[in-house]
Amino acid sequence: MAALQCHTVLRVSRGMCSPVTAWRQACSCLFSTSAQRCTEFYDDPVSAVKDIPDGSTLLVGGFGLCGIPEKLISALLKTGVKNITAVSNNAGVDNFGLGLLLHTKQIKRMVSSYVGENAEFERQYLSGELEVELTPQGTLAERIRAGGAGIPAFFTPTACGTLIEEGGAPIKYNKDGSIRIASEPREVREFNGRHYILEKGITGDFALVKAWKADRAGNIMFRRTARNFNHPMCKAANVTVVEVEEIVDTGTFAPEDVHIPSIYVQRVIQGKQYEKRIERLTLRKVGASKPKPTTEADIMRERIIRRAALEFEDGMYANLGIGMPMLASNFIRPDITVHLQSENGVLGLGPYPLEGEEDADLINAGKETVTVLPGASFFSSDESFAMIRGGHMDMTMLGGMQVSKFGDLANWMIPGKMVKGMGGAMDLVASADTKVVVTMEHSAKGAHKILEKCNLPLTGKKCVNRIITEKAVFDVDRKKGLTLIELLEGLTVEDIRKCTGCDFSVSPNLKPILQEV
Repeated sequence: MAALQCHTVLRVSRGMCSPVTAWRQACSCLFSTSAQRCTEFYDDPVSAVKDIPDGSTLLVGGFGLCGIPEKLISALLKTGVKNITAVSNNAGVDNFGLGLLLHTKQIKRMVSSYVGENAEFERQYLSGELEVELTPQGTLAERIRAGGAGIPAFFTPTACGTLIEEGGAPIKYNKDGSIRIASEPREVREFNGRHYILEKGITGDFALVKAWKADRAGNIMFRRTARNFNHPMCKAANVTVVEVEEIVDTGTFAPEDVHIPSIYVQRVIQGKQYEKRIERLTLRKVGASKPKPTTEADIMRERIIRRAALEFEDGMYANLGIGMPMLASNFIRPDITVHLQSENGVLGLGPYPLEGEEDADLINAGKETVTVLPGASFFSSDESFAMIRGGHMDMTMLGGMQVSKFGDLANWMIPGKMVKGMGGAMDLVASADTKVVVTMEHSAKGAHKILEKCNLPLTGKKCVNRIITEKAVFDVDRKKGLTLIELLEGLTVEDIRKCTGCDFSVSPNLKPILQEV
């Protein structure tokens, strides 16, 4: 049963309770000529979503498992709603979050940026059982923000020169692996000498959102990195359903502390006994030294990581990708300050937590538990990518499958075989004002990874500034090509030519590969 409770402030909006009822409840407190829309408070999650019909478009908040509306997702299992189009950054894991609805085949289409480690998600997509519209993470956040702001479309530099612009990206496969539904090409426009593509805003029938607290007026507060996609999604649906951990009296929040005003919130449910599962529990030990590499592969990786750490400069704002780039932060010199940003909504990342300090609401973009440093801040996904796309980052460092002679990057899919999604990578390389450093193995199983031209789908075109491998460091000129600037001691230039799939120049100041010490 829904316990309907109306605020005492009258305002214009689409109604959830009648103007007469609202007037009777509020006239002793405030006079107004407008009708009141009330936030409804529900006793259980099923009652809050039982009217969602088959075929609905649902905006589902969260990043990985952080900030997902776990109670509302479980309620959809009980209602049995089918043919859902789910707009969500990813689909949880196999047995939690939206992964549960994938198992029951209740989702027809996912609009996401990242498949990640959800094996069932990847299996259904590649086998033709599920439609997947892969969208760059920042573009996804901005499409949702634009939809909620009444903006039908916008131009963005993200994904220019990629499958997203060209069209033909597989949305649905046939069982034989051929493409049944492909993406449409984007309109391209030039502004100030740069190309931009047109992206359409996204709105939903319902938004399922996880927040920390709500007051009785329907105002919402989030906690730490659990804000992520929840924040813009609140504003972009016909009906926003918010599950919270705590409901407090109206007036408990200072007005300046409200993250989402009540005008965006139609329904609230207080959840109980949250699992808040941590996807990648990552801890550090007191006084523990950095482990020494033992295998040849570990030695190679650490060589890349230590060299990558030399790219950090004092006062720099940097975003680090999953894997070797993130590990490079362990070798930042103690005499400099680097402000690390994570695209899920935090600036000022600190080290991994000690045992007992972990917090399910505080993760990085790799879904690892983290801490923050004094002066850190939290924000939503659309705000995060405004920093990234707007050129406010000094450097982004990420991994690569392939890099071309002129700085094209491919790192998000092998068609028909492996698809993890582009995540935020296409946005991270889209700003002309941000230095892009790629860390990767020089070759893989004997195959070149530095090529005349990438043969995998591109993440970005002419976007890479520097390549760091275990054998060499190259600077990239987007017109002239590669210049070898550092070389592993014991190797010759000719050795590098043999394992590189394109020609390159050699710096007159060629040096041995530098290493953080």
